Amino acid sequence: MQVMGIDIGGTGIKGAPVDLDTGQLAAERVRLPTPQPAVPAAVAGLVGQIITAFGWRGPVGITFPGVVVDGVVRTAANVDGSWLDTDARSLFGAATGAGTQAVVLNDADAAGMAEMRFGAGAGHTGTAVLLTFGTGIGSALFAGGELVPNTEFGHLHLHGREAEQRASGRARELQDLSWGKWAGRVDEYLAQLEALLSPSLIIIGGGISKKADKFMPYLTSLRSRVVPAALLNNAGIVGAAMAAAR
Repeated sequence: MQVMGIDIGGTGIKGAPVDLDTGQLAAERVRLPTPQPAVPAAVAGLVGQIITAFGWRGPVGITFPGVVVDGVVRTAANVDGSWLDTDARSLFGAATGAGTQAVVLNDADAAGMAEMRFGAGAGHTGTAVLLTFGTGIGSALFAGGELVPNTEFGHLHLHGREAEQRASGRARELQDLSWGKWAGRVDEYLAQLEALLSPSLIIIGGGISKKADKFMPYLTSLRSRVVPAALLNNAGIVGAAMAAAR
């Protein structure tokens, strides 16, 4: 069974059909730069272009970097503020054209769903957390294999600031932090999260997972098992497709 998945990020929007029996992309993904400013109409237009590129007619899963409740955007911390209270399900449904149905969910939740079924969390039944370190810090929480949707653990406070202002991938780049210094901040953040949730598994996802060897050796203060994501930067696409197939 194949379903289209699209992952909206701060720098790029990417999508492809997904084989839901294997969790693999069924075609080479299409990636377009995220428009600036990333207002709803502009983003929806690019989503429509990706759908058209594949000639897709059918269900489409779409991730969004914020809280999404019943298809409506409730937070937009790292995107344009005009997204607040936007009915994204209707917006993307219109952009994708007749013959498609759009399902919209939080981007980290989608990545977590994919990792828990096909990736680093497959078969894990305890409490698990997936974290994506990119423009912000996305989070997905699983208890007994079930998703607790729309967590926002990137907004936990460290030293009087939101964690993602100190420990996101963007913070590392903007502040020109070495891998070791950045990993020290991540380690401190994960220790606080561990104290709150007592997860038995922490999965580090997003594009940063491709460079796990550069920072994971510095994560030394944790009792939880910490592993890099297996699906790397395709997890959001795969999870989006999974959500659309439900």
